[in-house]
Amino acid sequence: MPEDSVPDGDVYEYQRGAGLLAEGHPAAAGTLLERAAAAEPALRSIPGALARAQHDAGRYDDAMLSFQALIGISPTDDSAHVGLGLSASRAGELQPAAEHLALAVAMRPDLGHYARALRGVRARRAAGSA
Repeated sequence: MPEDSVPDGDVYEYQRGAGLLAEGHPAAAGTLLERAAAAEPALRSIPGALARAQHDAGRYDDAMLSFQALIGISPTDDSAHVGLGLSASRAGELQPAAEHLALAVAMRPDLGHYARALRGVRARRAAGSA
């Protein structure tokens, strides 16, 4: 089965969850995507959508776990490292936030918003230690 395909039994939950996420309903999307992720945890598309839904719903600790799972599937996924970094930052975990954002910047130095996010986290860390 291709890495990004979704099994027939979980298509509805995944498609509906992804639709709710796109429509700006991350909490509702998260519920459906959690079901799809439980059924098929190794599929890259499901944990990515779930992690984004959790982050957007303010569930930063859950989003961190989901982004970590996605990184476990695809360690070179720069957007997963950014998501983990941003979720960690929102959760107040500035050390892992800086580490994952730095990895993303190293992978994609052409994306300025990655570098801006990293600078912001580093500034918060510096302000906290002063």
